[in-house]
Amino acid sequence: MSKTIPTLRLDRLLANLGYGSRKEVQGLIQSGRVVLDGEAERDPDQRVYVKADLAQRMTVAGVPLDPPPGLLVLMLNKPLGVTCSHKEQGALVYSLLPDRWRRRDPAISTVGRLDKETSGLLLMTDDGALLHRIISPKSHVPKRYHVVLDRPLAGNEAAILGAGTLMLEGEDKPLLPVAMEVLGPKEAFVVLDEGRYHQVRRMFAALGNHVTALHRDRVGALDLPADLEPGAYRLLGEAEIATIFGARP
Repeated sequence: MSKTIPTLRLDRLLANLGYGSRKEVQGLIQSGRVVLDGEAERDPDQRVYVKADLAQRMTVAGVPLDPPPGLLVLMLNKPLGVTCSHKEQGALVYSLLPDRWRRRDPAISTVGRLDKETSGLLLMTDDGALLHRIISPKSHVPKRYHVVLDRPLAGNEAAILGAGTLMLEGEDKPLLPVAMEVLGPKEAFVVLDEGRYHQVRRMFAALGNHVTALHRDRVGALDLPADLEPGAYRLLGEAEIATIFGARP
């Protein structure tokens, strides 16, 4: 059974994407600055099929349309000092995105969180179903972190983390097994299949150490590109989104 493709009035579509108020986007349309399939669209009431390829077929003031509602997925190289939550001090990650994207409907949300002092790969989307699929424990999407520690490793950390018996302070359920690869006396990769509050920092505290630097470089089989600078972002296509649920060879 084929899926019904939704339609939206052109003025509502552009307003939902944050291009302005309904009145402002009506003026944009009527002035001929919205072009679809090579033709200027001057009727704000015109209904448009909301498909992924719309971003390749429509321009607004000569610039390709932003991803349609519910179809925006991006990776951000989160720098230190910015936060995913109003509960922490500091600029929000949303300040790194175009201003109009903060007015999108549905809104863009982070897929999970990285704290203020953690850098690296952060996914963001306005697709609620995709967001919940990624963070659901049933999906078992692994996340890899590069950890730098205050003191040298004792040598038994990988065995303890891999056993799935470590308890965090204040909790009554042990962590799921965590894979660990030692990179140096004070450095390691750890791969988590769950995402408890400040898990990496708390689990090393439980092992008698302290995390001094934390960077996430992989979600599923999606790697943070080496050329994506801190604070920069990139929209993801279907193939890259699929790798989130893939496994590394």
